[in-house]
Amino acid sequence: MTEEVFRRDGYAFEFEAQVLSSEKDEVELDITAFYPGGGGQVCDTGTIRDRKVTEVFYRGDKIVHKVPNNNLKAGERVWCSVDWDRRYDLMMGHTGEHLLFSSLRRQVPELTIGKIFISPESKYVIVDRDISWEDIEKAVEFANSAIRDNLPITKAIMDRDDPELEKVRIKKERIPDGEEVSVVSIGDIDLSACTGLHVMETSELEMIFVDRKVSAGKDGVAIHFKVGNEAKDSAMRLANACLRVSDAAESKPDDIVRAVSNLKAEHEMLRKAAGAFVKKQIADLKPSTVNGTEVVGGVFPPVDRSVLSDAAEMYKNSGKVCILVSAGESVSVMISSGTARIDCRDILSTILSKFGGRGGGKPDFAQGGVADPALAEEVFSALMKEVVQRLQLIK
Repeated sequence: MTEEVFRRDGYAFEFEAQVLSSEKDEVELDITAFYPGGGGQVCDTGTIRDRKVTEVFYRGDKIVHKVPNNNLKAGERVWCSVDWDRRYDLMMGHTGEHLLFSSLRRQVPELTIGKIFISPESKYVIVDRDISWEDIEKAVEFANSAIRDNLPITKAIMDRDDPELEKVRIKKERIPDGEEVSVVSIGDIDLSACTGLHVMETSELEMIFVDRKVSAGKDGVAIHFKVGNEAKDSAMRLANACLRVSDAAESKPDDIVRAVSNLKAEHEMLRKAAGAFVKKQIADLKPSTVNGTEVVGGVFPPVDRSVLSDAAEMYKNSGKVCILVSAGESVSVMISSGTARIDCRDILSTILSKFGGRGGGKPDFAQGGVADPALAEEVFSALMKEVVQRLQLIK
């Protein structure tokens, strides 16, 4: 059985140990400070006798250190070193997660946590619902106040049946009967069952900052955050971005949210007006007749794809061939046909490939695009020419 130094001292990162076993890349020691991961925190890395430790994990009750290309032998004494900068970043991140979630729950008491992930590259907590940026701002403000207050962070071991566990944030159903529970406290603001590694005082976090939130699908919403210098750097980058946006919007920084909301509302009005205008243009198209089949089409300003697709379907259902091209940041193309005489999918792929574009669909309806908007008229002319030629060949 390996003695787990990390359980009693997360700050221990160098130690001497005896090799209990070494098979291929897997090494077992009699004592280790390498954290094998848990509680959402990834495992430590480092070295054993200057050989890289790339992964640490539990296999049953054993702790396995993955050390590629090692020549270690059972019985040898070895000097081991955990990558301290990486470890400390993970400790800060895990403590930051506790503090952030408890602060978020002060704003949204019914909030529940689904999953956390703490690694050097990414730190986030998945909660069961979306949270407004106003609530996130208040939570981060509270968390940073706790950091400035330099609250103590302590760990205690409690019995699973201890009535005091009612005060602890815990998923008790995951704790086997008779097993002890490791409880981490942050001052008097958070009590949480956790086996991860944490710093000793909140001031060690320096700063916490939420830089984004994204959907986690059916699991809820992932709140991404940073701590320490990364939090400061991220806050500075976003503050500078806000200043640039406020300058572009000709607004004061404090009024930027309102200014962007107004711009968004104006854009929506223009989008609807443009859609109505293009819809009328398409409805007023004058068809030409080629060998008994009516053909309509044109080039239009950027518009919602639904406007084009609805029109293409309408003309297809009336037996016509329709070619609609829209030029915005790129060229969007739709072609539909109410006659089996024209294979839209074949024509579209044939023509767009000549312009470096691509498309697909069905014989009666296909769509695609070309990157360069300057080619819109040429693309339309080529498609129209191809349709006319194919219709003329049919007897």
